[in-house]
Amino acid sequence: MKKLGLLLLPILAITLMLGGNAFAQNVGDNSVYFVTYYSNANTSGAPDATLRIVYDDDASTFFSGGKTAGYIAAAIYVFDDSQEMRSCCSCALYADMMLSESVNKELTANEFTGRGQIARGVIKVISSYSDDPTDVTPDAGLRGWMTHIQATSTTFPSGAGNDANAMEKGPWFVTEDALADSNLTAVEESNLEAVCSYGLTIGSGYGLCPCTPEDYDF
Repeated sequence: MKKLGLLLLPILAITLMLGGNAFAQNVGDNSVYFVTYYSNANTSGAPDATLRIVYDDDASTFFSGGKTAGYIAAAIYVFDDSQEMRSCCSCALYADMMLSESVNKELTANEFTGRGQIARGVIKVISSYSDDPTDVTPDAGLRGWMTHIQATSTTFPSGAGNDANAMEKGPWFVTEDALADSNLTAVEESNLEAVCSYGLTIGSGYGLCPCTPEDYDF
């Protein structure tokens, strides 16, 4: 047993020299696809929710003077709670830049169908080397967070019965969490690109969400 222990020591030493640094390094998870939800959007008395995304500079190169060059795009797809895509866009992010998107004023304000504002649904984001939401090139580098508007109570006014449109909500809590890492399949990517392309074409200008750096407008 003693001889075996002496034999294992040099093997362990060589292993640590070759690959030991992996234990100390944070190599990231290389995520390219994220999902989250929004709720109580465009609701009387409720605050606005915000999607915030930053770029970790994974693909940056150097300009002269030490500044970083290169960007990555956040391809954003907004759905209602009936599984219909209502808007999409792709926003470029450069080093040390933050993208902020208002749910009420931007992500749901200019949607494909023109059927009015929406209150709840799903938001999907692809980290992409291409800034075209209809033709993405998945590439890791984005990290994002989303605030959520939570109603602490729901009541029906007298005489309203069970009319959901007459519900009174609030007061409100605002929570925030990171976008959920998800699995981007070829089918999902193709579907997002195709529906976004179709919506932007048929919408004739509607459905393209704007890209707002930082918090200039809210």
